[in-house]
Amino acid sequence: MQYALIQRDRPDRPSVLPVTGKSLVYRRDKRTIIDNVDIEIGLSPGIVVVLGPNGAGKSVLFRLLAGLLAPDGGSVSWAGMPPNRARAHNIGFVFQRPVTLRRSAIANVEYVLAAARVPRMDRAPIAREALEQARLSEIATSPARSLSGGEQQRLALVRALVTRPDIVFLDEPTSNLDPGSTAAIECLVRRARDAGMRFALVTQDIGQARRLATDVIFMHRGRLLERSSGESFFRAPRTPEAAAHLEGKIVF
Repeated sequence: MQYALIQRDRPDRPSVLPVTGKSLVYRRDKRTIIDNVDIEIGLSPGIVVVLGPNGAGKSVLFRLLAGLLAPDGGSVSWAGMPPNRARAHNIGFVFQRPVTLRRSAIANVEYVLAAARVPRMDRAPIAREALEQARLSEIATSPARSLSGGEQQRLALVRALVTRPDIVFLDEPTSNLDPGSTAAIECLVRRARDAGMRFALVTQDIGQARRLATDVIFMHRGRLLERSSGESFFRAPRTPEAAAHLEGKIVF
């Protein structure tokens, strides 16, 4: 079976793109986390990087767009329609801390394929080839929770990619990893991006943002302050808050 982990040809199911948020509001403990945000992502291949200081609302925004949280105001749509579970497999999500099941690495991948209704006879071959492409073949039968943090996060990324979703949300996926593991994650993301995959990435690592960003969104205090190409943003940010953030200053 010829299977490409980063293949994007899935004509058998309707797209969720673009993923759109209109006038989004989210509150927690009487505090506004997301404040009237309008956003659309996924129309163009590449990596949209979301930057901003801690507490800007970046991770919450991703959860709203992926349908993991319900907004207190405004709406989220996938390809112009409300989110629904039938299309949820078209969106991948990788969290800051890897989430793995109490089973082997390959069984973790097979579980996702089963949830996506891939035929039983195809699951093991697809899972093996996906792990091989991510250079994880040697740990395929190891308990997932016995792996190193970097291996677990690579496994989490494989699970997010293996069903070939329309877009993958990456919520600070390398913040707890060593440089080698970070490089491995970035390599896999770049390969998928170069094959036409769409990503949205939250990161606090400015260097990582420079390496990966096609476009940049900057958030502050729950608001979307600016959006531009990666090249334009890093050359000349348009807001003083973004400029200060790039200089490593504390932005209140």
